[in-house]
Amino acid sequence: MNATERFHRPQDAAPAPARRTREELEALGDSQVVQRFLEGEERAFGELVRRYDNRLLNFVYRTVGDRERAQDLVQETFVRVYRHLHRFDQSKKFSTWIYTIASNLAKNELRNRSRNPLVLFQTIKKNWDADHRPLEWEDESLKPDDLFRKRHLREMVEKAVNELPEHHRLVFVLRELEGKSYEEIAEITETNLGTVKSRLNRARNNFAQIIAPMID
Repeated sequence: MNATERFHRPQDAAPAPARRTREELEALGDSQVVQRFLEGEERAFGELVRRYDNRLLNFVYRTVGDRERAQDLVQETFVRVYRHLHRFDQSKKFSTWIYTIASNLAKNELRNRSRNPLVLFQTIKKNWDADHRPLEWEDESLKPDDLFRKRHLREMVEKAVNELPEHHRLVFVLRELEGKSYEEIAEITETNLGTVKSRLNRARNNFAQIIAPMID
């Protein structure tokens, strides 16, 4: 069963137009794909999932530090998108909207975890056995020594990011690892631009202090 088969069409959905090929959907912008889905084309939602599944998983995983839980949260993100896409303001960027949903779920996860020491301990313990976790974005053309150094550096970066306070970690991940603009971060985190820049500056300084002893 694929991602779109786990959802059901809203009862007031319009009749589906002529089916388009995957290649035709891939050539469309996000807003056009959203419109196709709202017009009743189921395959369009699968295209949105294809575009954002891995990107959101990387973002949420870096925020909550638990890959299995991140997968659950990304799934919940797509469920909410599916249910509420008809409410989406199409004058806005779809990427900002879906990241906002994922960000709010990740923040709720961190808040709930902080109130439950048992959940926190279980998460930490599970990550003790996760050093076999595959590294995304590996370049198979790299020499073994270079690949080892890249993996080691990535592990240090992930460790340092996980030590940042929640509100600093979120803006740091969005800016430095996801490449979001300050304006997008402000919208996703529902804070003003000045606060975003201030938090990001403190996050960068904090990150530098944390990672410096690791790379000496």
